Amino acid sequence: MSRFPQRPFRFGVQADNAPDRKTWVDLARRCEGSGYSSLTMPDHFGDQLAPIPALQAAADATSTLRVGALVFDNDYKHPVVLAKELATIDLLSEGRLELGIGAGWMVSDYEQSGIPYDRAGVRVDRFVEGLAVLKGAFGEGPFSFEGDHYTITGYNGLPKPVQKPYPPILIGGGGKRVLGIAAREADIIGINGTMESGVIDPAVLRTMTAVSVEEKAQIVLDAAGSRLENIEMNVRAFMVKVTDERALSMERIAQAVGFSTDEIAESPFALIGSPEQLVDDLLARRERWGFSYVIVGAADVESFAPVVAMLNGR
Repeated sequence: MSRFPQRPFRFGVQADNAPDRKTWVDLARRCEGSGYSSLTMPDHFGDQLAPIPALQAAADATSTLRVGALVFDNDYKHPVVLAKELATIDLLSEGRLELGIGAGWMVSDYEQSGIPYDRAGVRVDRFVEGLAVLKGAFGEGPFSFEGDHYTITGYNGLPKPVQKPYPPILIGGGGKRVLGIAAREADIIGINGTMESGVIDPAVLRTMTAVSVEEKAQIVLDAAGSRLENIEMNVRAFMVKVTDERALSMERIAQAVGFSTDEIAESPFALIGSPEQLVDDLLARRERWGFSYVIVGAADVESFAPVVAMLNGR
């Protein structure tokens, strides 16, 4: 018997850029038409569209597609400002927002923008307070909050989101503390690599093996308690290739990232093989780690669509 609830599968697409409105809108409509549940975006200062207007444009162009960031960095916007923007998206999309939020990790964003890159403990403390402010702003009536980083006095966040008590909150993480916070606070938990270095490097990749994911999943199990039944487990697959040449493709990808082929085959961050093989892999990973909400990249929308068709809602 699985340790995690076996929720129905749903799938998302992570995208960050487009040269014009038509291309972006077409992508959103292709995602919706192919059965994907959501379109998500990163929140960085490099070459990408700004998440708030881009997500609203995607929502406007579709009717069922959910939208959200994977994930908003708490340090980039005051939580009162972010709460108003997100509640507006939820209102204008008629309740299709997913609220992904995190403490921030990419050091280059902080260096280029001049935002202080505080040590991880301080960033996570501020994130916890920011999450409390978001929830307070979404609640009925005015609220006040006093912490080490934010002080809110008699503020009534308007508009209110359509989804009650607030849009589903997604918290992703790879470290013990953030995963514990996610287990206590989030509706969706994204298991990720451990981003302590502030960059994607070989050390981060080593935290994406099945062995490492098992440790992270156990942290969630230990911390969630009775909440576990209401938590959706999520993973963003970074290495996706739908192909009949599974062994060869795994070998090439393993060499590129410094994994063994067995590690690639077992890692939930990799989806390599025929649609039928990927269905088997996803069923096994849901049984083991509860992963029912799987996100792939924008380049994978069409090639991965047969897997979506076979597993969506199953």
